[in-house]
This record gives sequence, C-alpha cells and structure tokens, in this order.
Amino acid sequence: MEGGWKQITINRAFLLPAVVVFVFLFIIPLAQGFYWSLTDFTGYNPEANFIGMANYAEILRDPSMLSALAFTVLFAVGTTVIVTCLAIPLAVQLNKVFLGRNFVRSLWFFPAVPSMAILGLVWSYILSPLPSGVLNTTLNNWFGIDAVSWLSDNSLARMSVILVGVWAQVGWHAVLYVAYLQAIPTEYYEVAKIDGASARQQFFSITLPLLTPAMVISSFLLLTGGLKVFELPYTLTNGGPGFATNTITQALITSGVSQGRYGLASALAVMFTIVVAIVGFSQLKVTTMISRRFS
Repeated sequence: MEGGWKQITINRAFLLPAVVVFVFLFIIPLAQGFYWSLTDFTGYNPEANFIGMANYAEILRDPSMLSALAFTVLFAVGTTVIVTCLAIPLAVQLNKVFLGRNFVRSLWFFPAVPSMAILGLVWSYILSPLPSGVLNTTLNNWFGIDAVSWLSDNSLARMSVILVGVWAQVGWHAVLYVAYLQAIPTEYYEVAKIDGASARQQFFSITLPLLTPAMVISSFLLLTGGLKVFELPYTLTNGGPGFATNTITQALITSGVSQGRYGLASALAVMFTIVVAIVGFSQLKVTTMISRRFS
C-alpha cells in the first residue's frame, strides 16, 4: 500500500511542471482576458472602468466583427471538408506504383513548403481582378472570357481564399494519408480479392475504416489551423472587399489592439474561444461516431 502511494506521489510530481505551465500560460491569461472584456481597458491607463457586457453588445452590433467570425468558421469548416474529400482519393492514387511517383508526390507536397503569406502574395497576382491578372489574361486570350472579379466580389473573394487554402494544404494531408495507407497490410486486400470484392468495396470496407485515425489527426489540424488563419486572407485580399474575408485574428488587431481597445479585443477573443470550443467539441463527436462506425 505504501509503495502504491509513493508511486502516485511520484506521478503527481512529474505532472506538476505541466500543470504549472498550463495555469500560468492558459488559465491565468484566460481569466485576465475575461476580466478585461468586461472593462474599457486601453492598455495605456492602468485603471480600467467596469462596463459589464458593453463590449460584447458592441461586437454583436458590429457587422464587420460578425462577418469576421462567420468567415473564419466558414474557412475552417470549408477547407477541412474539401481537403479531406480530395486528399484521401489523391493519397490512394499516390500510393500506387507508377513511373515518377516520388516526383509527383513532391509536386503535390510543394505548396505546403512556402509560408501562407508568400502563397497569398503569389495568388494575389494570379487572381488579380484587373485585366493584367495572370488568370484573367489567360482566360481572355484562350477563351475570350472577360475579366472576372476574383478578389473584388464578396462571394468570389471568399471562394478564392478558401480554394487557395485548399490548394496549399491538400498535398500535405495527402502525404499524411499515404503514410497510413502504407501501414495497411496487403493481405487484407488479397483476401478481399479472393472473396470477389470490387475496388469500391475494398475502399469502403478496408481502406476508409483503417484511415480513421489519420482522418482524426488531419481534421484536427485543418480545423485548428483554419480557425487561427491570418496570413493567407491578409496577403491575398487584406480582408476585403470591404470586410468579406476578414478573419477573427485580423479583427482583433485592426479593431481592437491597434486602436488601443484591449477590452473590446478581449471580448472578441472570449467569444472566439467559445466558438472554437463548440467547433472542437462537434469535431470530437463526429470523429468519435466515425470511429465507432468503422471499428
């Protein structure tokens, strides 16, 4: 019994540093941010007046804030769904043996190498709504199509940012799925072929269920990365047109911190934390259901 308590004490001692770091770097800043969200704290005056829910009410009345919140969630969910739907079949093809397979894999993986800021700048030239834009010039010269407002129309700008985000990430996640595909024993497919299973049946009965752990990791990375996105929309559209592609992180800076309104920025951060918790919990429930379905 004494040895058991000693082991428990040792285990808790090993956990203590992590708990201390978690408290000081997460719990305390979160509590401080929530307190600031209830004040008119500016960062310059150490004394802040308590104003209750006024900052939250202002956010709910501000269309730019709500648009930033909506687009951030749309980008995160949209890129997660589209990348997952494209990366899995792409990984299946990249896992096959063919001439130049390593080169093709590297080609698909390449967009994940540059930073999102660089990709945003490059695609801003490609998708420029001016007739001099690379894509518009190509469409006009080859097909006679007039210049399209890829980045100056609200709907097209949102679609463009999401699709560029998909293009930048689909190769990386396909390589992740390839790693899991290579871990699947070939005997499973050989037995399935003997039983007369078609390629479609093998995919849905063997491949997809065994890729569930990879799907959990991939979707988690996509969601968390999408919710904190900043560089791509900022360099591609600068949050425009208007505030159609504005994100929470950009709104925190432009509407809060840069104007010395730390109370408002804290309120927006608290609301965003709640949204992230809801999205994360929903993702956890969905992945749990999928795991149980294929287990």
